[in-house]
This record gives sequence, C-alpha cells and structure tokens, in this order.
Amino acid sequence: MNSYDFTLEMSVRDYECDMQGIVNNAVYQNYLEHARHECMKSVGIDFKRFTMMGIHFVVVRAEIDYKSALTSGDSFRVGLRLIKESRLRLVFYQDIHRIPDEKLVIKAKITATALNQQGRPELPTEVENVVRAHFAGA
Repeated sequence: MNSYDFTLEMSVRDYECDMQGIVNNAVYQNYLEHARHECMKSVGIDFKRFTMMGIHFVVVRAEIDYKSALTSGDSFRVGLRLIKESRLRLVFYQDIHRIPDEKLVIKAKITATALNQQGRPELPTEVENVVRAHFAGA
C-alpha cells in the first residue's frame, strides 16, 4: 500500500451487500466517511464539539473510482492522505484495499470544508493548526 496519513481496518457486514452479493456502491461512501471521522478524532478534532459551536464540516465534492468489489465478510483497509488544497478546502485522497491480497477496491478524492454559523465557508484556526501539525501535505 501507499504511504498514508491514517489507515483503518474494517469488515463487510451482510446487510451492506445488494442483490448481486457485493457491497452496494453507496456503502463505500460510509466506509470513506467513517475513516475520515476516525482520522480527525485521532488528532483531536471532535465533529460533535464543533457542531455544538455552530461549525459544520461538509463534503463539497466526491470523486470515486470503483475498481473491484467487496463481498460479505471481506476485510479491508481504508487509507487516507490529507492535503490542504486552499485556504478553505481540505482534500482527502482515500483508497480501499481488500485484505489480505491488497487488491484495490476504491480510489476516491473527497473535498471538504467547514461552514460557520452564518453558513459561509471557514476553516477554524484550531482545525488549520491541527491539520498543519499532523499532515505532511497540509
């Protein structure tokens, strides 16, 4: 696997599969989001606390390339790299690889920002400082 800022291992649950017996395409976005949240939590960014302060983190663009499918019981790893693309945008480059063969399942580019209490894009200084301290591409 490539060099990532954060990785998270998970397993496919039966109910995440569609009638074809593979993970439904929308479920992959849940996997990607869960990894982003766990990554940010690991460096001290608590989405709930920011939400209570009126700051809302939002995805503004999701680009996903589906390379192969996961099936019930498969184990997989989500890896991510975080880049601060501009003053207001964070980009998460995320891959999903099946374990143990490391087959590429998903390549994704997720662009996010935060909205302040007035609904305008604004990355809080605390978030910028944490991102700068913990992520090489920020």
